[in-house]
Amino acid sequence: MLSGTHHWPAQERVHYGRAAAEAVAAEVERARAARVFVTTTRSLSGGALLAGIVRTLDGRFAGKFDAIAAHSPREAVLAGAEALRAAAADLVVAVGGGSVIDATKAMLLALWRDTRTPEAFAALAGRRGQAPEASAWSDDPQPLRMIAVPTTLSAAEFFISAGITDTARRVKEMYAHPLMVPKAVVLDPAATLETPMPLLLSSGVRSVDHAVEGWCAAKRVPIADAANREAMRLLAQALPAIQRDPADLEARALAQHATWLSRIGSMAGVPYGASHGIGYLLGGGRGLPHGITSCVALPAVLEWNEPATGARQQEVAAAFGHGRERAAEALRRFIAGLGLPTRLREVGIAREELAEIAASWDGGAPISTNPRPVRSQAELAEILELAW
Repeated sequence: MLSGTHHWPAQERVHYGRAAAEAVAAEVERARAARVFVTTTRSLSGGALLAGIVRTLDGRFAGKFDAIAAHSPREAVLAGAEALRAAAADLVVAVGGGSVIDATKAMLLALWRDTRTPEAFAALAGRRGQAPEASAWSDDPQPLRMIAVPTTLSAAEFFISAGITDTARRVKEMYAHPLMVPKAVVLDPAATLETPMPLLLSSGVRSVDHAVEGWCAAKRVPIADAANREAMRLLAQALPAIQRDPADLEARALAQHATWLSRIGSMAGVPYGASHGIGYLLGGGRGLPHGITSCVALPAVLEWNEPATGARQQEVAAAFGHGRERAAEALRRFIAGLGLPTRLREVGIAREELAEIAASWDGGAPISTNPRPVRSQAELAEILELAW
């Protein structure tokens, strides 16, 4: 008999198919917020999306922080937290992709813990086996929360953790708190229109990674299986449709629903595997965007995992491939069809670097939770060789 616990995060609402400015205005009214602070990135700072949101805030707009770079550098988190303090904000609206949303989560944690220095903030990083329960909402109540308007398909807005980069050590560390998850999410397909197509599609492959690794995980939970199977089906349909017709808002909306589904499994405690872990190593250590790390790592991990997850991979092959293709082959062809890289050598990683990348693994999750156990850095190097 199955047993376990499903953790629902402290997310009150998800608005979908609704204009971002309208939905944000409704959330501001519901929260009775008087000072609303906006976090974003410089690529969106002067765009129509952000301008429309700020315009609806009117006299409640308390300021903006837009110095958030890829991989959520720790320096940006601490600077953003100081800007939030100075603004005396009572609500935060994050507009952007995974880096903006993760950085904003961590800014909140820095404020809640009154953390101001890199050393003090680093001490808040999660340690293996000490992550808080996602559903422990009342353990540490906090009044300052965030609303997220995602502009990519990475699904960072649906979970309690944030990956923050220690740029000095070139390491991505995980931070978590039950209330870091956005209080409300606005899935407006038009909010993705300013996102460059390669970034949008590769972030969609990141959600493919969530769904595929969740489907093939060692732990099986019915709600996770149902969500991951449907996420794979929808992403296989929506991403090529967006590529064919960038103005197709219905396809963009379908992709947003798929990314949402792709994170349900993590709430059920279904672990990710080596593809996500390699993504952390390549992201923090080599600066590759996580969408791209999924493009190059996931097919190789499927290939390496085939002895352990071959039966499950048939469903992956059916979603993304044709006929009797192996899952790794089907996924590589699908990703390449989106105009995205599928090999490490295509993104500037030399074969001579593989051993060094493998050696940067500390033995922890999610590589350690891969369904085919990765027992050493040498075995991790085998996967990287398949990805090269």
